[in-house]
Amino acid sequence: MSEKHTQPRPAFHGSDVEQIEKYYGIPKESIVRFGANVNPLGLSDSVRESLSEHLDIITSYPDRDYRSLRQVIAAYCGTDMEYVVTGNGSTELISLLISQRNARHALVIGPTYSEYERELSLTGGRISQYCLDETRDFRLDMEDLGHALTDDVDFLILCNPNNPTSSALTRDELRSLAAMCRERDIFIMIDETYVEFAPSVEEITGIPLVSEFDNLMIIRGVSKFFAAPGLRLGYGVTSNRRFLKELKKHQNPWSLNSIGAYAGELMLKDTEYIRRTRELILQERARCLAVLKDFRYVKVYPAYGNFILLKLLKENLTSFDVFEHAVRQGMMIRDCSSFEGLPGEYVRFCIMKPEDNTRLLTCLKELLE
Repeated sequence: MSEKHTQPRPAFHGSDVEQIEKYYGIPKESIVRFGANVNPLGLSDSVRESLSEHLDIITSYPDRDYRSLRQVIAAYCGTDMEYVVTGNGSTELISLLISQRNARHALVIGPTYSEYERELSLTGGRISQYCLDETRDFRLDMEDLGHALTDDVDFLILCNPNNPTSSALTRDELRSLAAMCRERDIFIMIDETYVEFAPSVEEITGIPLVSEFDNLMIIRGVSKFFAAPGLRLGYGVTSNRRFLKELKKHQNPWSLNSIGAYAGELMLKDTEYIRRTRELILQERARCLAVLKDFRYVKVYPAYGNFILLKLLKENLTSFDVFEHAVRQGMMIRDCSSFEGLPGEYVRFCIMKPEDNTRLLTCLKELLE
């Protein structure tokens, strides 16, 4: 083993460019953030212009019920406004949902975003993880999951498309899952942070199922697709009115500021930006997948999110080796060794602009072809 690997490896989150700058001495402005999973187009020009002209909205409180924003969200998603709740990022809604469910035994489908288990740990209930099978390209085996849903499980959490595997369940599979869980009195949280990047949103979103099943809640936000993580706008959709009432009772009033509420409406109505984003991601994801499949020392998985997971197959080549090789060339990908339930050597990178993707593919080719 090389000397550098005898020392503890640094662990970086997908957006830790300040730590990267400090550790490697690389100016953060020059780093291409392939680990953050954020739309490379950045904030919509029309949204930016409109915001700059309406900054005086911060002199007033937002509507306490966010009716106008909820109407826009409902129209965007094709659902009932009364099913929609807004929040200070999807993180706030995930936290509220988990705390209010107060599960006796929660099952998390992984490997996935660690924040779910962190929030669950605060409730004091039992937490289990159901690990997706790598040999199935991380696609869920519904029958096998049914065996894992023991009698005491009352809460199920999944991310669709899933981070970091980029795998996804179809709407038909979600319907079967919701029906199975309803029979067992299990509530489901579905995090759809990355659903708008999917080849077909209609094929995998669970929002049309909300009116059919009251044992699920869909969580979304604008951080990734609309490139606005600092706006802190998230929203949830559920037809379980009793639960929604309890959730709102425990939510701080005006949890979303005036700018967030105003900008959210603009973003969801910006059809040209949505079209351009989907066109870029779908074309570049397909191109990257085609190139990677010719690399000798890597396994590539089908991707529904705006990111691609790679399994490294070269002997003695670690995920940290690949991460460091890329970051020294100014490209920050994600070393996936920190994801629980992901044995082996994996890296993940998101789709950026074509010229940046080409640079990264060339960089990876140096190690993996």
